[in-house]
Amino acid sequence: MSRPNILLIVADDLGFSDLGAFGGEIHTPHLDALATAGLRLTDFHTASACSPTRSMLMTGTDHHIAGIGTMAEKMPPELAGQPGYEGYLNDRVVTLPELLRDAGYATLMSGKWHLGNTPTSRPGARGFERSFALIPGAANHYGFEPALAPDQRPALLRSTAGLYTENDELVKELPEGFYSSDSFTDRLLDYFGELETAGDTRPFFAYLPFSAPHWPLQAPADIVAKYRGRYDAGPAALREERLARLKQLGLIGADVEPHPVTSRTREWEALSEEERRRSARAMEVYAAMVERMDWNVGRVVDYLRARGKFDDTLILFLSDNGAEGSLLEAWPAFGPNLEQVIAEYYDNSLDNIGRGNSYVWYGPRWAQAATAPSRLYKAFTSEGGIRVVSFLHYPKVARQQEISHDFGTVMDILPTLLELTGTTHPGQHYRGREITPPRGKSWLGWLQGQGPVHDEHTITGWELFGRKAIRQGQWKAVFIPAPSGPETWQLYDLASDPGEVHDLAQAQPERLAALLDHWQDYVRQTGVLEFDRPKPMFGDEG
Repeated sequence: MSRPNILLIVADDLGFSDLGAFGGEIHTPHLDALATAGLRLTDFHTASACSPTRSMLMTGTDHHIAGIGTMAEKMPPELAGQPGYEGYLNDRVVTLPELLRDAGYATLMSGKWHLGNTPTSRPGARGFERSFALIPGAANHYGFEPALAPDQRPALLRSTAGLYTENDELVKELPEGFYSSDSFTDRLLDYFGELETAGDTRPFFAYLPFSAPHWPLQAPADIVAKYRGRYDAGPAALREERLARLKQLGLIGADVEPHPVTSRTREWEALSEEERRRSARAMEVYAAMVERMDWNVGRVVDYLRARGKFDDTLILFLSDNGAEGSLLEAWPAFGPNLEQVIAEYYDNSLDNIGRGNSYVWYGPRWAQAATAPSRLYKAFTSEGGIRVVSFLHYPKVARQQEISHDFGTVMDILPTLLELTGTTHPGQHYRGREITPPRGKSWLGWLQGQGPVHDEHTITGWELFGRKAIRQGQWKAVFIPAPSGPETWQLYDLASDPGEVHDLAQAQPERLAALLDHWQDYVRQTGVLEFDRPKPMFGDEG
């Protein structure tokens, strides 16, 4: 098999059922065409939040090893400076673009990085020859800056200064007409054009990590208008609609029991008419963000088709975690004046929601419409936080036009792409330093029609913000601290209970004990540091 081009696309906080090919009502024809012609994955897992997942994707190992043991934005003093908690990609790992660059690939990136802003952790330092990168976890999608002095501006409201780099140099001014999804795609197409102009015939590894549909929810007005009224029945109605479509498509079992919605926010019927209009409008903007991302994927696919490269390009698409259901106003990380600053410097009037000078998010009930039948959403180690939408399109492998229910993890991507490209991982040493080998496994044999990659003996662990999980085969133990969980280990049989509804910890204590032994092994192997965390943490307000 000749070495393929690789296009790796990551959406930011996209829900499991947002795409049409995964049960959604949002207009996503380009992604749907790729997904239905390719291999749709229903049991693919990431970490429960952005940067940990991205570190696992880039390195093939656990985020506690790679340096993102917790998110840099929420680094407790007990963890700061500890091995694996550097807050950026450390020197214990080698990245996928580093290895592919060494193997003769052109390595290109345009989009969200979120893996560090030190001289050794920016994209160029970790293998990308050309890169346009949003360095932190979020920014205004239009580059709007409120009229505040920098020292008065909460971190999440900064939009330009110090947030973007091109080829590791800080970008002082964003291009005119900037919109994140459009501009990231523009820059990637520019990089393709540069290779073409230079006569560079190397295969490419192109990384396109969108920052959509992460908050703040912002999208072109004409697309938002297409969804006017679509969500007026509220999130519970959308959830039922999505569940029915997931069953119809064969993406979940016909008899699956969805986890009940968990939220201390008021139900739709308890909201005032004005509150319902504003909530529905936020969801309309969210849908428009997803549609615009899809349109931009179509631009890249059109470019590849026009140059005869489409059939030689492996396209892998995934979300970095489950849908975002937190209420930002309750996050202590953003300071007590967040709502006041937004009220004073942004226009969140109904007709302006979605514009660059608005700042909204959609909350836990809409998120759980997108993660159903799973439990909860981003930042939780329940399935709603870590089971994500994903598909692979590559006509030269056997598994195409299929739906797979086999377990997989984001750590598998690096070994899969290395084997597919004939690239050898260096093992324990790279360029004079000791590194950690990948924990993931290659899918190549499985993609060619062989048996599953992970059998009933495979052990996989998760930990973030004190939320924990350990899985072996169909069995999973979950620990969610109060107030969002019972603050005790729970046990679930995912084969019969994918919604994590029925806790079997009391009925099967021996099975739980065996899983907790595996948990201790996971902690030792990855360097997880456990301590009593202050509450509330991310998402606890949901």
